[in-house]
Amino acid sequence: MGVSELLYGAYERRLTRNLDPARLPHHVGAIVDGNRRWAKDAGADLTSGYAAGAAKVDEFLNWCHDLGVGTVTFWVLSTDNLQRPAGELSSILSAVESLVERLADDGRWRLTLMGSLELLPAESVSRLKEAAGRTVDHHEMRVNVCVGYGGRQELTDAIRSLLLEKASEGHALADVASTLEVDDIAEHLYTKGQPDPDLVIRTSGEQRLSGFLLWQSVHSEFYFSDVLWPAFRKVDLLRAFRSYAARERRFGR
Repeated sequence: MGVSELLYGAYERRLTRNLDPARLPHHVGAIVDGNRRWAKDAGADLTSGYAAGAAKVDEFLNWCHDLGVGTVTFWVLSTDNLQRPAGELSSILSAVESLVERLADDGRWRLTLMGSLELLPAESVSRLKEAAGRTVDHHEMRVNVCVGYGGRQELTDAIRSLLLEKASEGHALADVASTLEVDDIAEHLYTKGQPDPDLVIRTSGEQRLSGFLLWQSVHSEFYFSDVLWPAFRKVDLLRAFRSYAARERRFGR
């Protein structure tokens, strides 16, 4: 083991030791950005970049699990990404399908697919749903996989679902509008019944949410890392948690 590895290990242990377990996030959201740039910098093809990004998810979940996180939501494919060239989209979907199947086989994660799955190829949807369906009895950590996801689309789907439910119960549109409460919409989001994210992490240096969990992240803390997703390390996660633990959360008050 080289000197750099020894120093890295010592730094990681110090960061971990100094974290207060009582001040760590319970739900972490992750915008896993930078796979294409990592592949370009590494002189690799896009398929290798997406595969490396998918492999990083396994590590990230293990780190979060070790630190006591209860829920992780990660965004691997947006509705905008669906407009990419067919060959690139095929590489992304292949990496996502393999990832979800691998996570399902792990035996610890309870997987929930979040997004407009009807926009994906039928074969991909079938593979993803079959894998996620095998995890209903896994309870060590909830893992939400955002695939074909867009924040505006989620809100559109939630309101549509709410209106259809009220219509089926015989309510007039005017009555629905006059009695509508915030919690009514929340009950129709993809994350129904789950806590909102405490911390949202985005990699690759981009400092925007791009629509990720628009509703749920209203009181979240944000952490933007310059590291490209496939190169994200445990120390980068520990730094994010350190930053989170040092903040005073006011929840709008």
